[in-house]
This record gives sequence, C-alpha cells and structure tokens, in this order.
Amino acid sequence: MAQLVFFSSRSGNTAKFVARLGMDALRIPVSADEPMPMPDQPYVLITPSYADGEGRGAVHPQIVRFLNDPARRALIRGVIASGNRNFGQFFALAGRRVADKLNVPLLYRFELAGNDEDIALVTQGLNRFWRETCLMTA
Repeated sequence: MAQLVFFSSRSGNTAKFVARLGMDALRIPVSADEPMPMPDQPYVLITPSYADGEGRGAVHPQIVRFLNDPARRALIRGVIASGNRNFGQFFALAGRRVADKLNVPLLYRFELAGNDEDIALVTQGLNRFWRETCLMTA
C-alpha cells in the first residue's frame, strides 16, 4: 500500500484523522528545526487549511518547505484536505491550492478531525485510487 504524508498542527485534528485511517503515514514535523521525512514511494498528501479572511496563507509553511524539494514533490499523486466549514469559500483551500499547483487531483475534503463517514469514504476512495493508479502505470 502506498504511503500517506500529512501535516498536523498542535491541535492534532489531522493526526487523529490519519490515525483512524490505520494506514502507513509519514508526518511532516510542526517545527522547522526537525528533519523532513523522505517518502520512498508515491503518496497522497493530507493537509489542513489555514487562511485569513481573504484566503491568504492557506498552505502551512512546513508543507511548502516539504514540497519545495523536487524529489518529494515528484512522488505526490493526490491531496486530501481538511478545514473548517465556518470559513465558507476558503474551506479546505490548502488542498485546492496544492492540487492545482502540482497538477494532481484533490481527492477529498473533510471538516476538522473528520467523522466515521469521512473515514469510510477516504479508505474506500484511497484503495480504489491506488488500484487505478497502479493499473495506469503498469
């Protein structure tokens, strides 16, 4: 099974979501002082969203730092984003921004730490996505 790579702030919502998925995952560190993980196979990025009232700053600087490395960026195959629906049009904006910039699909959006339905849909969707991706590259 291919990897997940995720960032979770100190609130831990994204980390809780990833833990509930029960899949192998690498965590992008909160602190810029910690070393970045290096995926060794294709991965899907799971990112929370941060934005001001005008949509600026949606992608956390640590995610930008992670993706600025060409070797890490080359392995991304899709994005899943979390956010807070209170932010309206900016809900899960980081996922759209990363997906658009890197020309990969935005696979799913969920709120905060997700719910049981989100876990089920993401698990099924990732299994299908990786099966289809492997068939296309075989």
